[in-house]
Amino acid sequence: MNLQRQIGFWLGALLVFIIFLVVFSSVLLPFLVGMAVAYGLDPIADWLERRGLNRLSASLVILVGFIVILVLMVVLIVPLLVNQLAGLIDKIPTYAQQLQALIQAFLQTRFGQMLQVDSGQLSNSMGTLMSEGAGWLSTLLKSLWSGGSALVDLAALFVVTPVVAFYMLIDWDRMVARIDSWVPRDNVETVRMIARDIDHAIAGFVRGQGLVCLLLGCIYAFGLMLVGLNFGLLIGIGAGILSFIPYVGTTVGFVVGVSVALVQFWPDWPWIGATVVVFMIGQFIEGNILQPRLVGRSVGLHPVWLMFALFAFGALFGFVGLLVAVPAAAAIAVLMRFAIARYLTSPIYRGRMGGDDQPPALP
Repeated sequence: MNLQRQIGFWLGALLVFIIFLVVFSSVLLPFLVGMAVAYGLDPIADWLERRGLNRLSASLVILVGFIVILVLMVVLIVPLLVNQLAGLIDKIPTYAQQLQALIQAFLQTRFGQMLQVDSGQLSNSMGTLMSEGAGWLSTLLKSLWSGGSALVDLAALFVVTPVVAFYMLIDWDRMVARIDSWVPRDNVETVRMIARDIDHAIAGFVRGQGLVCLLLGCIYAFGLMLVGLNFGLLIGIGAGILSFIPYVGTTVGFVVGVSVALVQFWPDWPWIGATVVVFMIGQFIEGNILQPRLVGRSVGLHPVWLMFALFAFGALFGFVGLLVAVPAAAAIAVLMRFAIARYLTSPIYRGRMGGDDQPPALP
């Protein structure tokens, strides 16, 4: 009976949390981002406290530094990205037509004729696909560009987020202690253990993967600008940001970058090859240097599980769901490992004849 009450309590808490997300999803963005910023900067505040500053002073120092970096990014980088985004929106239909012409020209070559592809049918299919794709992408970018609500949300993000992050950073330790005091005393040690595992998973992925995305964006942007690719800064930073979803950032950046390179540099193959090399170098650095050192294997978030969580939470809660997806995926993964560990030591798994056999190790 006690177990049933515990299960009912935690299921009820989960239900309340989900209802809260659904009801307030439209206004949660700056608050969630502020909490995420406070969570990411809390170790720096703790470090400053160990160096003699009180919590308020440490939070002020961090807030001022954060605002300075944010303002520099907005002043130096955002105008360039805005101009390149506007130019890309205008160029999408032209690029689609030029790519179609390149494919038709390729089919007329000896190698293209060896493929025995009906050039007329393929041309019509590619034309329809590119026209629809270009129209959809152009409409999407224009809606993001001109959406009044998006501009309001962006303004609220820049105004509210630093304030929320500042107050959350001041009260972070007290808030954690208060939440700990609300946990049922019979389960407090178990909840603390699960919370430590969740914190380890979230911190390892969010902070580590955040740095990976930042460094990858710089590598791609610098490399593509060095090659001289049109919209190289936008494509590089976009690929870096999308790298938060495994394989998606590199794939999207590669497809867009090579498509632009084909239109811009054809028939100068060395420059098209240089564009490909930029993404190959970025992928090599990510897989062999950045991921092992900054993220590691201790996070326990499988890429497939992470992608499913991002798509699922994005479909349910929109952009706010994307922000919640990674912490939720990490928490669910930890809870599932905990549940499986309990199951493997329970009479349900062992049965009457189980004896003292050791359960299999968890992955």
